Amino acid sequence: MKAKHVAFIIFLIVAADQVLKLWIKTHYELNQYHHVIGSRFQLYFVENPGMAYGWKFGGNWGKLALTVFRLGAVIFGTWYLGHIIKNKYHKGFIVCASLVFAGALGNLIDSAFYGLIFDKGMTVDPILNEYVNYTGLATFSKHGYASFLHGNVVDMLYFPVIKGQFPAWMPFWGEEHFVFFSPIFNLADASISTGVFSILLFQRRFFKQRNEAERHHTVETEALVNDESQVS
Repeated sequence: MKAKHVAFIIFLIVAADQVLKLWIKTHYELNQYHHVIGSRFQLYFVENPGMAYGWKFGGNWGKLALTVFRLGAVIFGTWYLGHIIKNKYHKGFIVCASLVFAGALGNLIDSAFYGLIFDKGMTVDPILNEYVNYTGLATFSKHGYASFLHGNVVDMLYFPVIKGQFPAWMPFWGEEHFVFFSPIFNLADASISTGVFSILLFQRRFFKQRNEAERHHTVETEALVNDESQVS
């Protein structure tokens, strides 16, 4: 698989992810939602100061650590994609790695730059040491709501497929309401999850060809050594 094909895949995913995020950020107020397919699929705007699918990790320092981690992952991913392309890994594996890379890059853009280019966003209350919401629509501005690397990731895809109530006899959660699937995520998160899940699901197929090639190379090397030994 050629590098230009990988670059095209990454560009398409990042472009689609950013277009949707920018549109949601500038057209929806925080926690505003819209039913797309009944109640089973909604566009539900939330900001995520932490990891994928709404997981959080500390306050400002935790946010900075996660953004730096994303940056490191993108830098490493750039090298790794070049490595597996050069060494002609299985095309399916390269595509999956590209999906993971594109998702990491998409969320890194939010974390690095959204705080600089938008006037509103969730920020940490120094007294409560918690993120607090804001009101109104966000707009592009030279005076951002946060510094470089402290922006929030925009999430909007919500699939509350099943809503119900646990039976009374169930320990701990009896009579409590539940929602499946409850996390709100974005296209970048979906790209990462799809890539990782596919690698786990098809790892035997992806690496079978690689292992066979390495064994074949080993056999040829040993045969060459034996031939030279016989001549000497």
